[in-house]
Amino acid sequence: MPKQKISDMMGREMEINFPPKRIVSLVPSQTELLYDLGLDEEVVGITKFCLHPESWFRSKKRIGGTKQVHYEEIAALQPDLILANKEENTQEIVDKLSAQFPVWVSNITSLQESLEMITEVGKITGTEEKAIAIANEIRGKFDALAKASRPLRVAYFIWRNPWMSVGADTFISHMIAEIGWGNVFADKVRYPEISLEELAHANPDLVLLSSEPYPFKEKHIAEIQSVVPNAKILLVDGEMFSWYGSRLKYAPAYFKQLTADRQ
Repeated sequence: MPKQKISDMMGREMEINFPPKRIVSLVPSQTELLYDLGLDEEVVGITKFCLHPESWFRSKKRIGGTKQVHYEEIAALQPDLILANKEENTQEIVDKLSAQFPVWVSNITSLQESLEMITEVGKITGTEEKAIAIANEIRGKFDALAKASRPLRVAYFIWRNPWMSVGADTFISHMIAEIGWGNVFADKVRYPEISLEELAHANPDLVLLSSEPYPFKEKHIAEIQSVVPNAKILLVDGEMFSWYGSRLKYAPAYFKQLTADRQ
C-alpha cells in the first residue's frame, strides 16, 4: 500500500498508508463524519460516546471513552490511522498511541476550523470530493442563517456541581456568536467554573442548559431561575452547539427555530 506524508491540525507530521483501510476514531463528531464519508468498512473502532450513527454504535468495536481508552484493544485492531482531538482526548492518549500508530489530531474552536477539519479528513481518507460537498453544504446553510434580531446575552452551562460554562475560545461560544447572541462569559477561557453569585452578577437574558456532557433536565431550571429571575432558561441540544463534524448540517435549522422562539 502506498505511503503518504500528512500533517494534522497541530502541525504534527506523520506517514500513513493511503488510503487508510483500518481507522479508529476517538472523537464522536468525527466518527459521524467518517460515516457520512462512506467509510463503513474502513472504520474498525470507536468510543462508547460515538452515538451516531446508531448502527455503528451497536456494531463497531468500542475501545473505551474519549479520556480513557483500552490501549490493548486498539493495538489489536492494528489501525493505520487514528483520529483524535486536542480537547476531547488527553495528551497522554495521543502520545502513547503515536508511539505505535499515526494519530491525526484536530484542533477546533470555530466554524471555519470545523470546515477545514472536514475537508482534511476527506483528503487523508481518500474521500475528498464527498468531504468538500459536506463542508460546502454546511457553509451554505450557515451563510443563509439570519442573525437573531435581538442580540441576547447568553450564559451556556455544560456542567453542574461545579457549575461550568464556556469561555470565548470554545467552539460553543463561536456557535452562540453565529446565532447572533453574545456569551456573557466571553472574558473567560476554556470551561470556567461559575459561581451562582457570578451568574447573578452577569445577569444574562437567556440561560442555556446543555444536554451534554451533563444531562440537564427540567428540574434544574428552577435552580437557575431562582438566581436570575428575569432570565429565560432553556434546555438545548448540546450536539447542535458542540459537535463539529457533519452534524453541523442540522445546526442552522435548529438555531433558526431557537431564535424564532426568542423574538
